[in-house]
Amino acid sequence: MPKAILLARLATATGALALLGGCDMVVMNPMGDVALQQRDMVVIATLLMLLIVVPVIALVAIIAWRYRESANAHYEPDWDHSTQLELVIWSAPLLIIICLGAITWTGTHLLDPYRPLDRISAGKPVAPGTKPLEVQVVSLDWKWLFIYPEYGIATVNELAAPVDRPISFRLTSSSVMNAFYVPTLAGMIYTMPSMETRLQAVINKAGDYEGFSANYSGAGFSNMRFRFHGMSDADFAGWVAQARAAGGELSRARYLELEKPSEKAPVMRFGSVAPALFDAVTNQCVKPGTPCMSDLMQKDAGHAAGMEHMPGMDMPMPKASESQPAAPASSVPQHHHAN
Repeated sequence: MPKAILLARLATATGALALLGGCDMVVMNPMGDVALQQRDMVVIATLLMLLIVVPVIALVAIIAWRYRESANAHYEPDWDHSTQLELVIWSAPLLIIICLGAITWTGTHLLDPYRPLDRISAGKPVAPGTKPLEVQVVSLDWKWLFIYPEYGIATVNELAAPVDRPISFRLTSSSVMNAFYVPTLAGMIYTMPSMETRLQAVINKAGDYEGFSANYSGAGFSNMRFRFHGMSDADFAGWVAQARAAGGELSRARYLELEKPSEKAPVMRFGSVAPALFDAVTNQCVKPGTPCMSDLMQKDAGHAAGMEHMPGMDMPMPKASESQPAAPASSVPQHHHAN
């Protein structure tokens, strides 16, 4: 029996290693500079924490072995204070927390998804006058819509960008909150209905990469995936030409059809896009006759501003002693607090 158990454990371990061998460690081997910097932050933070974790685990094993029952080790439980031990116990974690805080604070500001990129890769700054590629992203149920306003095209479940050109994403959602994630490109960013979020990124190596939704959003969530193509400038120009040649307009009526829930949607390309479609999606006014949220908010803001300037609205409120006489002491309710 023990031999059979050992063989079973060996087979399980071998199978686990085989499965791990097929994993794509894209998070630890990204092809975009933003994701690469995020990877470095994760590695540095992990190593800093291991400076405490490893010695503590080692000391647990050493103490357990040193003071085991059969060792007859000398044990003195009655002690009150050790300055040297206190310094080690408190100074090491404190220094690590300070380092982690500095790294997190710096990285949070440098990798702010709203902050334009200042470099293409390590040692290669963004050239002055470089225009980022703007991509408008809409998470639908359950597919991804990408609009390229510079080129007047749109795609479903297919994203492409030229190598070493900054990408500026504007993201929103049609119905529920979702999460846009291309592990090789940059970190995850949420998409929310009636709101716009931003993400800055760059791809440094041509290839075919996976993107997906990282936030559960319903029945078709598992298949809410798309391909991201990193291309040379020439290949990207050819891809844009193919999208334009595909014909078809992403009109507002076509978008309303596309917005309906569907699973495993195929790749679609549109040669033209209705003007200001992304803004209409964000403001929930794609359907004809629907007022845009931005217009309603401006109207409400103007109404509130008008109320503030109405005659008499800026007059001070009368004091209690001026408006009515104070109540007699006997009529004032007394509050008693029980302890």
